[in-house]
Amino acid sequence: MAPQDWWPGGWWLVLQGAALAAMVRTTWMAVRAERALHANEGEGTAHISVVVPARNEAGRIAGCLVPLRGAPGVVEVVVVDDESTDDTAVVARSHGATVLTGTPLPAGWVGKAWALHQGALAARGEWVVTLDADAVPDPRLPAALVNRLERDGVRVATAAGRFRCPTGPSRWLHAAMLTTLVVRFGPAGRRGGSPLANGQCMAMRRDDVVELIDEVRGSTVEDVALVAAATRRRWSTRLVDATPLLTVQMYDTIGSTWRGWGRSLSLAGAVPSASLAWHLVLVAVAQVLPPVALVAALVAGAPIAHVVLPAALLAMRLGTLVGTRRAYELGGPWYWASPLADALAWCSLAWGVARRALRRPERWRDRTYA
Repeated sequence: MAPQDWWPGGWWLVLQGAALAAMVRTTWMAVRAERALHANEGEGTAHISVVVPARNEAGRIAGCLVPLRGAPGVVEVVVVDDESTDDTAVVARSHGATVLTGTPLPAGWVGKAWALHQGALAARGEWVVTLDADAVPDPRLPAALVNRLERDGVRVATAAGRFRCPTGPSRWLHAAMLTTLVVRFGPAGRRGGSPLANGQCMAMRRDDVVELIDEVRGSTVEDVALVAAATRRRWSTRLVDATPLLTVQMYDTIGSTWRGWGRSLSLAGAVPSASLAWHLVLVAVAQVLPPVALVAALVAGAPIAHVVLPAALLAMRLGTLVGTRRAYELGGPWYWASPLADALAWCSLAWGVARRALRRPERWRDRTYA
């Protein structure tokens, strides 16, 4: 039987062509992306409140707070102790932060959104920069970020930092999961704004924080929901590349990476269902299947178009490794082998979409959300 008698027809070429066009667009956005945030952008800015929501973070919040003592432009650091059962408040006070004891979670609110809401109401600064407790900022990060917003007339910004993945297997899976976001939404620093956001670091004026957080109170992916709410208001938004000034250690092991980031990777609930369906197809065709399709086409002697398209997609997938390398504190063999984890990353994405469709409850930080 000749290959043309059983090989996928025009529909497969169309899918690969669409995926290739999407990847070319992503590459073009990366080429045109704004330069990464630099420390020297932080001169002359004042009146910033840094708000850190924290729930049982005694073991790592010091890394976030120590660099902020005396940071340029920062008038206060407010830690919202979200009903912690450990020494989060004690550690925060010992490092100079003002600790706000969080009140019980009201109906309809998600824990982080409620903590941010309380922190923003208590803030005295004109601008609010939020940081997760696992973030380790350069002291000049808040001022540099706010100055970038003021310079460009941006109203809402989130910042993408550098990831610290201490174990090889966690880095292997994490890098593949990150690539699904790049394939779907493009890189940090893309011009014209991005629907993607990073809630580990956000910046906006105090009154805007209060208004937007109230609108996204029930979202477990509050960062993307918040940017979507700002976009509906026609406010300018930006995902800033802050890798030189921000490091985050999200998860220590491959298991915690799968459970933790897998919970929110799909962004279901903040992204329209039609877009989610396309994302599943796009990640499969552009990221997971090219090596399989290329080998199968070569072995079967398939028509040339069925060789060229997966070869081009595979080359672009390998190219993303170069582009995302600076997003990681460590590289090494585990990082460069991350394309071998692409199928796992797609499964995590698909499971997140399925959980939303099945209305499965989400459990996070010892709380369960319907």
